[in-house]
Amino acid sequence: MQAMPEAAPAAAEPSRSPNMRLQKAGKKSADMLYVLFRYLLLAGISFIILYPLLMKVSIAFKDKADIYNPTIYMIPVHFTLDNIRMAAQILDYAPLLGNTLLFAAATTALTAASCALAGYGFARFPFPGSSVLFGLVILTILVPTGTLMVPMYLNFRSFDPLGLVQLLTGKPGFNLLNTYWPSLIASATAIGLKAGLFIYIFRQFFKGMPKEIEEAALIDGAGGLRTFASIMMPNAVPPLITVVLFSFVWQYNDTFFTSLFMNELKLMPTKISTLAAQANMLIPGMLGTSAGGGAVKADPNHVAMIIDTGILLAILPLVLLYLAVQRYFVESVERSGIIG
Repeated sequence: MQAMPEAAPAAAEPSRSPNMRLQKAGKKSADMLYVLFRYLLLAGISFIILYPLLMKVSIAFKDKADIYNPTIYMIPVHFTLDNIRMAAQILDYAPLLGNTLLFAAATTALTAASCALAGYGFARFPFPGSSVLFGLVILTILVPTGTLMVPMYLNFRSFDPLGLVQLLTGKPGFNLLNTYWPSLIASATAIGLKAGLFIYIFRQFFKGMPKEIEEAALIDGAGGLRTFASIMMPNAVPPLITVVLFSFVWQYNDTFFTSLFMNELKLMPTKISTLAAQANMLIPGMLGTSAGGGAVKADPNHVAMIIDTGILLAILPLVLLYLAVQRYFVESVERSGIIG
């Protein structure tokens, strides 16, 4: 009589195991479907993002004879380097790239240094009105740069800091247009391209650092600037990498400041903006085509191929830069104040 309750669980056990196996099989199938859906979604998004770049790579190596071949989509039949050679010749690529990289590197270094100092000041040296002033810094992120075009243009057309030039010489100021000085001055004073965002990143990072580090430095006799240069900045590698990469890429691609202040200088954004007109004008002479003693118009589809190749050459340094530092960039974004 006492054995009956013990036999009931044993009899129910075989009936429970098939249900458990079915549940495990169903869960495994659901997990596999989720993984498949996730990979399909990522592949689709990646294709949408990479498709324009892949098309430009295909066009760069496509011969002119392949333009009107309807059977060719991505892989050319006749491979050639003529498009790259002509686009590089129209852009005067090597000197143009050198000037642009040097200019972007100089403004990036000045922006990182000035914004780091400003962010450290907001994080560690509170003063009356500092919150209001920092709110105005944040406001510069929201204000469209186009609204600042006229005052910035007038400021650098007659640049006169504190009115000293007019006071000493009687002249209205220095005309800094079509020189590198407007962007260099703006970067060095933390009012350059996206400077408000960079100041915010540094401030958030420095606020999260323990104050005991600075107190120990103060006991050892270090002042504010020495503490910043010797202790705080060496520990601020994550936000520094983030700011440097963002600043370099945005400065390299910037068309607002370059067209406003440096329209006559050889920089990549200004050159790319005139690439279509120059390609239409120079391609017939490169091909040696003529009709009745005069140059004929270039094939619009061929001109479009040269333009796409020129754009590819323009973005190629940024692609290589991303491939080289993408791991450090992702780590720096995760550890910086952007997500804090």
